[in-house]
Amino acid sequence: MTDKKAIILVSGGLDSATVLAMAQAEGFDCYTLAFDYGQRTRSELDAAAVVSATMRARAHKVVTLDLGTIGGSALTDDSIEVPDHQDGSEGIPITYVPARNTTFLSIALGWAEVLGAMDIFIGVNAVDYSGYPDCRPEYIAAFEAMANLATKAGVEGNKLCIQTPLMDLSKSQIVERGQALGLDYSVTVSCYQADADGRACGTCDSCVLRAQGFVAAGVADPTRYQE
Repeated sequence: MTDKKAIILVSGGLDSATVLAMAQAEGFDCYTLAFDYGQRTRSELDAAAVVSATMRARAHKVVTLDLGTIGGSALTDDSIEVPDHQDGSEGIPITYVPARNTTFLSIALGWAEVLGAMDIFIGVNAVDYSGYPDCRPEYIAAFEAMANLATKAGVEGNKLCIQTPLMDLSKSQIVERGQALGLDYSVTVSCYQADADGRACGTCDSCVLRAQGFVAAGVADPTRYQE
């Protein structure tokens, strides 16, 4: 255990598992945080717990919210279908969950204050998910500025940092980083509509980008797919 503590937002997916491995490689004592927010894919919560346990996070916490009560996303509203992957589509995808990262980071910020952690890691990526407004560098910079205005630690001169190590990486580069750190991606679940056993659909944006990443990295894809 070190005095260098960090909160790591984990979803159970490939990206957040890689972020956890990267933070640990940097010497952080990692506390993982997942959210039961009314998402369509429940198996990702199981995957987040497995990832945290196998990677020996200092503690793993699940916070329950219900973003499904406001809807507006294919990930939280059963009346909206998850679309198949479409190359070249424009606009903000229907899989964008309104205010999700703002909500998650705010709660992570509170836990960071309680633990005395000065760093929060999140696996946002502006390369593969550029359609999501809360995955942009400008957004992260704005949230970090707010965090340092709104917290006791910030007011006392202890700078809080929102770390986004995947921001400018392609999916294949992320896979390569994880491979180099010894990650077992078979326990991760990235699919927007995985079944109860964590098996992926193979057709949604997240599935296609994940599969392309393994191919480009020259790494065997360990993903379990639905028939």
